[in-house]
Amino acid sequence: MRQTLVRRSVVTTFALALALATAPAVAEAKPRPNTNAAVKVDLTVQGPDGLLFQGKVKTKGHDVTTATGGTHKCDGTNGGANPSKVPTPTAALDDAAHKKGFTWDGTWYASFDDFSVDTIKNVSGGGSAYWSIAVNGTPTPVGGCQFKLSAGDRVSFTWTSF
Repeated sequence: MRQTLVRRSVVTTFALALALATAPAVAEAKPRPNTNAAVKVDLTVQGPDGLLFQGKVKTKGHDVTTATGGTHKCDGTNGGANPSKVPTPTAALDDAAHKKGFTWDGTWYASFDDFSVDTIKNVSGGGSAYWSIAVNGTPTPVGGCQFKLSAGDRVSFTWTSF
């Protein structure tokens, strides 16, 4: 009886090995899509006295440098908001500023892993106002370096007093 069990074990092991050896290979993992592909968005900057900028901007997540905040990533991975790099509102503002020749500044807050936009085109928020960020008419629930933009989104930075 013991001999029969040993034979069955050997035959089963051999059959399993043969099945594994002849099974089709597992398909290779597909490469991840480029989540940080440049997208074109409509950007509006509305100051207290009117429109400061309006236009289409091609953007993707990237490092951003401000005079006050220094250089930091602004690619949607901030604060673990997205698993991979994506276009963001603050990156769009930065791209528009570089391409259209205006300035902006922001303070970096390590605890939020994000910038606070303080000044756009020499218009500062100050003690009783701030620059709010909205996408498609809805305020962003996270910072401007954390929110994922899609092609065609309407991004606005609006001077808001309280």
